[in-house]
Amino acid sequence: MSRKLLIRSFALLGMLVVIIGCGERIPPDAERRALLSQTASVNNQRYNLTGTHTRSYSLDVLPENMTLAEKKERFAYLVAPVVEMVHTELMGEYLRAAKAINTGQNRELEVLKSYYQVTTDQELLRVLKPHPKSIAMAQAAMESAWGTSRFFRQANNIFGVWSFDRNEPRIAASELRGAQTVWVKKYVNLDASIRDYFRVLAKPGNFSEFQKLKMETDDPYLLVQKLDRYSEKGPDYGRELSAMIRYNDFQKYD
Repeated sequence: MSRKLLIRSFALLGMLVVIIGCGERIPPDAERRALLSQTASVNNQRYNLTGTHTRSYSLDVLPENMTLAEKKERFAYLVAPVVEMVHTELMGEYLRAAKAINTGQNRELEVLKSYYQVTTDQELLRVLKPHPKSIAMAQAAMESAWGTSRFFRQANNIFGVWSFDRNEPRIAASELRGAQTVWVKKYVNLDASIRDYFRVLAKPGNFSEFQKLKMETDDPYLLVQKLDRYSEKGPDYGRELSAMIRYNDFQKYD
C-alpha cells in the first residue's frame, strides 16, 4: 500500500468510527456526501443555523441586497457543516495517532511522521491536533466577508490562502502587490479549502507558538493571540478574531 493511500485509509476509518460507527462500508464519494448531509442536519438542529428562516442557499448564487443577518445565515448554512466534518475527521486522526503511540504501533507512526515531515511523537501530535472550530469559523467569516468574497465564490477559497505555484489551480487577485500579481489558491470544494487551512496552521515551522499552546488549552481567546503572523494586521488580528468569536457566539461550535 502506498504511503498516501495508507494515510487516507487511516483518516477514513476514523471518520467512520467517530461519526457513523460500525457498519457496512460505502464508496468514499457517497460516504462523504452522506457524512456532509448528516452533519448539516445535525448542525442545523444543534446550532439553530436556520433560525426562523426556511431558505436554503447555494454556493454558486449570491442573492442581491442581503442584510448582514442574511449573509451570516448563508455563511453558517454553507460553512459550518463542512468545518464540523473536517474537524471531526482530523480529531479522529489525532486520537488514533495518540492511541498508536500508547500501544507502540510503530509502522503507522513512521508513515505519518514521514508524511508530515516530523521526527518525534510530540511533533506528530502537534501537527495532527486541530484547533477549535470557533477560530476556524471566525477566520472564515473575516477572510471571506461572510462568504461573499470573489475568492469564496469563484475559487472555494474561504481563507484567502495565497498561491506561489503557477502549476496549481489558482485565480488572480484584483489588486497588485507593488508590480506583482497576487494569486490565491483555487480549491475543488470547501472541504479542500478548510482541510488545507487546518494544515497550514499545523505545518511544522508555521505558527509554532500557536501549535504549542493548542496542546495546552482549547481556549480560543488565548489561542488567537498567537495568530498575529497570519495577517498583516499583526496583534490587531488576534483582537479582531476575539471580538468576532465573542460577538457571534462562535464558541457554540466547540
